[in-house]
Amino acid sequence: MTQPIKKSTYKSQRKAEQERMERQRKTMRKLIWGTAIVVVLGIVAALIFTPRSNPTDFDYANLPVLGKTDAPVKIVEFGDYKCPSCQIFSQQVKPVLEKEYVETGKVALYFMDFPFIGPDSTTAALAAHSVFHQSNDAFWKYYDALYKNQPDEKTLWATPDYLVKLAKDNGIDVDTDLLKKDIDGQTYIKEVNANNSAAIKANVQSTPTLFINGKEFTGSFADYGAIKTAIEDALKDASE
Repeated sequence: MTQPIKKSTYKSQRKAEQERMERQRKTMRKLIWGTAIVVVLGIVAALIFTPRSNPTDFDYANLPVLGKTDAPVKIVEFGDYKCPSCQIFSQQVKPVLEKEYVETGKVALYFMDFPFIGPDSTTAALAAHSVFHQSNDAFWKYYDALYKNQPDEKTLWATPDYLVKLAKDNGIDVDTDLLKKDIDGQTYIKEVNANNSAAIKANVQSTPTLFINGKEFTGSFADYGAIKTAIEDALKDASE
């Protein structure tokens, strides 16, 4: 027959059990806090020590430039003269960008080729390089003329004759005989290919693609508000 537990013995056992459970709770809390601290420290360490992607380096000195070369923000546009989206950028975004940032000395706009739409994309790039080597200012007038007079991208329109005629018709102040010679002889094909290689290395997927102080702008090329925000951030970083 089981003997009844004395009241004093029960209280003693109960107290011991409560103390044991309290010790377990304290141990559990320490484990939870310890784990949380380890996780937080791990996140902080990852943020501090994870290598950041370095800005892309460009040979700015040998690129067409619109604006002051000592501007704190440098924007590189990768484009194809046959690209309809590039035409939109040149006609709707570039003029606003030029007025607000380029003319005020805050931004310098550079251009690089990514001729991927058709074989005459390369022909147009060759023509633009020839113009650039004759005159940087003439290049930007020719840039505007190419996009303003851009036919359908599905047609093979960027022929040497058309490209020379375009320069003449738009009063581009260059030697058009030399322009024709440079196009036919592919004088600047190495430069065009180098630009193309740079685009591939920088993982450019489409045109126009913008790099702001070496960092790819991932927003829409047509969203001037987003571009403006990225420029302001770059200006802030440059001043710090």
